[in-house]
Amino acid sequence: MTDVVVVANRGPVAFRLDAGNLVASAPGGGLAGTLRPLLAGTGTTWVAASLGEAARLAAERGQLDTDGIRVVAVEIDPADYAMAYDVVANGTLWPCHHHLFDLTRRPRFDWHWHEAWAGYRRYNRAFANAVAEAAASGATVLVQDYHLSLLGSMLSELRPDLSTVHFCHTPFAEPAVLGVLPTEAVGELLGGLGGFGACGFHTERWADAFRRAYADPELAEAAGTPAPPTFVSPLGPSPEALRDAAESPPAVAAARRLAEQVGTRKLIVRVDRIEMSKNLLRGFLAYEELLETRPRWREQVVMAAFAYPSRETMAEYLGYRAEVEHLVARINERFGRPGWLPILYDPADDYYRSLAGLAAYDVLLVNPVRDGMNMVAKEGPLVNRRDGVLVLSRQAGAWEELGSGALGINPFDVTATADALEEALTMGAGERAERARRLEALVRRRTAADWLEDQRRAAG
Repeated sequence: MTDVVVVANRGPVAFRLDAGNLVASAPGGGLAGTLRPLLAGTGTTWVAASLGEAARLAAERGQLDTDGIRVVAVEIDPADYAMAYDVVANGTLWPCHHHLFDLTRRPRFDWHWHEAWAGYRRYNRAFANAVAEAAASGATVLVQDYHLSLLGSMLSELRPDLSTVHFCHTPFAEPAVLGVLPTEAVGELLGGLGGFGACGFHTERWADAFRRAYADPELAEAAGTPAPPTFVSPLGPSPEALRDAAESPPAVAAARRLAEQVGTRKLIVRVDRIEMSKNLLRGFLAYEELLETRPRWREQVVMAAFAYPSRETMAEYLGYRAEVEHLVARINERFGRPGWLPILYDPADDYYRSLAGLAAYDVLLVNPVRDGMNMVAKEGPLVNRRDGVLVLSRQAGAWEELGSGALGINPFDVTATADALEEALTMGAGERAERARRLEALVRRRTAADWLEDQRRAAG
């Protein structure tokens, strides 16, 4: 795969300085963890932003390459990176595609925001220049996610010989929501994506929303380009690697600690980033309603909430975390008894603790208000050892594949979610086992390798 270039905000490895020494580690986010094992030893080029002093030092020392992957670091002006990443990508495009705008207050497209959009444009331009320099003649370029939405048109101008694909890991906004963006920005966004040879999505629902954006008269006029070809490729986990991790000593030790805390009680588990689209608040409120309206579950069930912080440079995320933690404390104070804490809340980013929870759940609650895919919904059925029941939002991308084996919920309906939790907790052993087998079979239909190959195939 020496003729393949992967482009993403983060690289396959992160660096930090420890007493002046460079220490390599896994980067944050799930994309790098998914792609790195697939690309190891292939000679693939990976183009990513150079983040921080340690990464720049690694580049100077020629230590970026890892596991047979050639890494190209893109130097981004720190001010441009902050504007592109915080203000536009995560502060605007993420809530847009997840339909999280609070239109009475946000967004506000003032001169500060337009300055940030110019920074986003420069960020994309820096990536385009780096790819144009690094890619071999006729190479296949696989661009990942909404951070790099403008790259298609830029690369088509700089290197028309390249075969380019963009894959969107989020949902895609409905045309009416996309139209909230300033006309110039939405035109650049759709024009940039229209410059790719193909654009991929996890589900047909998101691909359809993308195509309808180009069919909307106002948005189409702003874009000035027709929709590119689309393809649908659900991302799946790597079952063997996941099983190995779940059976590793750290995961076994974490499982032992969790079992000591839960005892013989039923266990509801959720594993999330502390992020608005994950809908933690309504999930906790549904659990509270279960305890309020079905008092027989008090002291008989525990919810383990493994929710690690995310994007804590942004005020909205800090505020949301505070709201989540206040609600958890209130529920525990209201219902807790000696020897029973209703919610075991742990904000540590602990992979093995999360795996232990997925292995042990009786009920797995995945209730996002909107989600491109949601890998937790797929990983749980692969490692669970208790014929656990999946309660899944119909707004998660994973619903399109897993709906026949899960209990579906409207994520906005707290009472319906409480009802689904009780249905899952009281489900008979035979139905639990049958659903668990069905879910595992559905998940195993697709692997991460299939997803990567679909992108290469779409490039032609």
